[in-house]
Amino acid sequence: MNYSEQKIIKAFQLYTKLARDGVADREAVQLYRADDEIRGLLEMFSQEVDAVVISTSEQLFLVPKTKLSFFHVSNDWIKKNFLRSSSTNGDIYLLYFSTIILFGSFYDTYQSNEPTRQFIRLDEWIRFIQERIDQLKSHDEEELKEVEKEFSYNWRLIIEKWDDMDDIKETVKKQSGNTISRLSFIDTVKRFLLSQQLIQEIGNDEITLTEKAKTIIQRFFMEIEYNKGILEFIYGFDRRDERASH
Repeated sequence: MNYSEQKIIKAFQLYTKLARDGVADREAVQLYRADDEIRGLLEMFSQEVDAVVISTSEQLFLVPKTKLSFFHVSNDWIKKNFLRSSSTNGDIYLLYFSTIILFGSFYDTYQSNEPTRQFIRLDEWIRFIQERIDQLKSHDEEELKEVEKEFSYNWRLIIEKWDDMDDIKETVKKQSGNTISRLSFIDTVKRFLLSQQLIQEIGNDEITLTEKAKTIIQRFFMEIEYNKGILEFIYGFDRRDERASH
């Protein structure tokens, strides 16, 4: 397809804004949706950097699609900016695990298209993680070792990290950055997700998903191709129990 110079320049201007800021405003959304050529060019530019354009009603986002993308957030970057200097891959695994549980808590099944709740409190988030940790513990050691190879997730390390955190201090209202507790860890995960514009704080220790998060969840999180069965494994016993009850 032949594009006019004007279209190419406009699409490139939009791409450079997304590449620089990661987000563009409502005017960009309208242009993206109204002009097939500019949308096509923008998506071609994004593919070249292993990224995808995510559109909500108010904003456009440039999201890395693979680890090869220049815009991919590396584990080292997360450690440097959000975790303790002594953090290990176990902390990263637990951060990802906590994020999966948070996203899943907004949907009634792992293949839902729309959220079924508007917000979640931090203490609820911790309780849901504990439920999934208990779920993981219901597997024997050898089974966990086997699925670790399949999913590239170290489930035993996740359990160990979570259990090592001090839950005695959970009643303390204000957690310092040096307090090793589940609440302070969840606060760290929250700050990371806020920085990525995936959640919003709405007060009273309550958080909600952003439109960006909902779009990503619908497009990738619920797809077997992308979650590679991880959700099925985490929630597998629930579905088996549901079947058994019928």
